[in-house]
Amino acid sequence: MNLLFLLKPKNTVDFLNGEDTVRAGLLKLRASGYTAAPVLSEEGKYIGTVTEGDFLWHLRDTPLDQETAVNHVYICEMMRENWNQPVHISATMEELLELVLNQNFVPVVDDRNYFVGIITRQSVIRHFVDRIQKLKHQVGEQELEKKEGEKE
Repeated sequence: MNLLFLLKPKNTVDFLNGEDTVRAGLLKLRASGYTAAPVLSEEGKYIGTVTEGDFLWHLRDTPLDQETAVNHVYICEMMRENWNQPVHISATMEELLELVLNQNFVPVVDDRNYFVGIITRQSVIRHFVDRIQKLKHQVGEQELEKKEGEKE
């Protein structure tokens, strides 16, 4: 199956810029209503994901005063490395499932690591629920046809 059918494209995704300050990132994340967001470079490449918790831990653990920690630290400086790994746009469903087990959303990137969009865990579950319902419907129709054939 082509993962693009599950893709929420970049132009519909709330994302942060790695060169945004902590303050700007917090404001954008809060306005989005989400608890995590992809972080992109100015060129549009995926560089990671940041969560509310990342911001909170940064503010709690930084040796800097609060004004400096919020207004003079960039998101890319406080992010966790190698967290919320992306999947390549041509990945298999199995590769996607391995990631979506532990991630609420999986960032999707192209050959040059440019961010294309995300695939949410919810959309993956919805896809399989729909497939199961279609299969149940098909099996039900086959059983009905079989019973009608036995009556004749």
